[in-house]
Amino acid sequence: MGKEDYTIKCRGLSLLSGGLDSQLAICVLREAGAEVEAVTFETPFFSAATARKAAAALDVKLHVIDFTDDEIALVKAPPHGFGGAMNPCIDCHATMIRRAGELMTNLSYDFVATGEVLNQRPMSQTKQSLGVVEKSSGLLGRLVRPLCAQLLAPTIPEQEGRLDRSKLLALSGRRREPQMELAEKFGLTDYPSPAGGCKLTEKAFGRKLKDLLDHEGLDDRRLVELLTVGRRFRLPDGTGVTLGRDAQENKLLVERRAAAETIVAPISVPGPTALLPRVVSEADLDAAARIVCAWSRTDAFSGDVTVKVVTDGATATRVVPRPYSRDQFLKFQLT
Repeated sequence: MGKEDYTIKCRGLSLLSGGLDSQLAICVLREAGAEVEAVTFETPFFSAATARKAAAALDVKLHVIDFTDDEIALVKAPPHGFGGAMNPCIDCHATMIRRAGELMTNLSYDFVATGEVLNQRPMSQTKQSLGVVEKSSGLLGRLVRPLCAQLLAPTIPEQEGRLDRSKLLALSGRRREPQMELAEKFGLTDYPSPAGGCKLTEKAFGRKLKDLLDHEGLDDRRLVELLTVGRRFRLPDGTGVTLGRDAQENKLLVERRAAAETIVAPISVPGPTALLPRVVSEADLDAAARIVCAWSRTDAFSGDVTVKVVTDGATATRVVPRPYSRDQFLKFQLT
């Protein structure tokens, strides 16, 4: 059934991650009498690519909002704390909904909706958490959860009869069978398997983010974006090192380097490029050079490796004597 087959009684914005639940929410809202546009958010921690693909399949207009500054502020000081890693899920959801609410007001729409299912996630989708999110978002009475709406208090569009509550659902728990049946009903065949999709929920990524927060801080958005690139080290005196894993990452590190930052790269052998946002000591710089050599391809080269060190536009070279062992640096490696 296409969206043109529904009688439009109200208009709403539905958060679309691209996952099955968020796609189903749009289908259910259309069936309940709503004209729907979608909203998604993008940061270095999660992409909008899946949402864009889903929006095209659903034939729904998609608004993409840059959420990076909001997310960084929440990571620095999450009012409701973190989940299992560096993920401020409750505050993140509330802030996304608030941002969507601002767009709702600007467009003179009637509500904001999400694809949340009651009790599907133990931290962010309990009835208490859903209530906290609604209150924190400032959208009391205007936040619709179409997949579990019949288990929650009626919203203003439902009370006004503009959104047919009888067409909304009462899903609860972690079982996926009801959603799979609904997907078949609405003809949804291309959707990702259930997964968070957010790097903040990954403990390994959380360690890198916490390390950056504790040392260089999160005010330089470029450094935050580079968290997804390369291997990361924190040397004894406090110097951070990002080591490229391939030619593409090496090129990116050079391109994204700020003028005062340092690049270390091998000259005499193929190998990785290292970016050092701030060199704390000569000992750390020497260690970074040895890390570059340890991860370079030195097997077919019998001599000592020469590396270049680029800082503030000036280039120097240094010879790093053998041996080159990775073992001594693994204790400094974050990922």
